[in-house]
Amino acid sequence: MGRNSSNLKEKKRKKRLFTPPRAVKKRVDIDAEAIDFRNVELLKRFVTENGRILPRRITGLPAKLHRRLSKEIKKARNVLLMK
Repeated sequence: MGRNSSNLKEKKRKKRLFTPPRAVKKRVDIDAEAIDFRNVELLKRFVTENGRILPRRITGLPAKLHRRLSKEIKKARNVLLMK
């Protein structure tokens, strides 16, 4: 019983050959004052072709800046500066 149980434990364990590489986040240096709903060229950098806001994991923005950016994008949409 002791030998069989240890063999089962060894079979259940899977060995990882390598650890997958982590994606390096791009640091975006944006001045906080530059984020404004009238600055459409800046806002377009963070929106897809379909008009969806890009997530933080893609843009590399900190959470606070991303929240502010999304609010400004929504303001620009309301004023019809953006789609």
